Amino acid sequence: MAAPQQQQQAPSQAPAPGPPLTLQAGPGQQPQLQAQAAAAQAQAQAQAAAQAQDFDPVQRYKMLIPQLKESLQNLMKIAAQNLVQNTNIDNGQKSNDGVVQRFDKSLEEFYALCDQLELCLRLAYECLSQSFDSTKHSPNLVPTATKPDAVQTESLPYTQYLSMIKSQISCAKDIHNALLECSNKITGKIPAQGGP
Repeated sequence: MAAPQQQQQAPSQAPAPGPPLTLQAGPGQQPQLQAQAAAAQAQAQAQAAAQAQDFDPVQRYKMLIPQLKESLQNLMKIAAQNLVQNTNIDNGQKSNDGVVQRFDKSLEEFYALCDQLELCLRLAYECLSQSFDSTKHSPNLVPTATKPDAVQTESLPYTQYLSMIKSQISCAKDIHNALLECSNKITGKIPAQGGP
């Protein structure tokens, strides 16, 4: 009889559940929290780098080169398989029931990657040419008015900057007027000056 009483009293003597362990930040849990925060920060930086690669044509080009190599290897492998199968069919050694990947699909994939690489190279070339043109036509910056103490050695005085901009505007107007005059001469709206 004593044993059943002990079994009945055992559940009532169980300790009350305490608060969850995650709410108590002990000294041993701080490195775990710091590691989780560092992992989240690294993941955010990786996502930002991936987004930057989408906009940077050089990075995208570097990313596409291994894919192009793999696609070329796959293309050659499928071409070899198709060639072997067609040779066997022509020699009467094997029927046309074998499953071989389609050559045209792999060729289209290869050409699609080549087109993407070409677009990346064109975009990179255009960015580079715009950078050269910008450096050529406006080589120096105008110093900012917020920091007059910080003298920039490669800066251009504002008066020289204004004269350069005025010359660029007048050159653009001259080009516009010349094109307008040529178009009027071609359509016959205005007779050519100096002609009969």
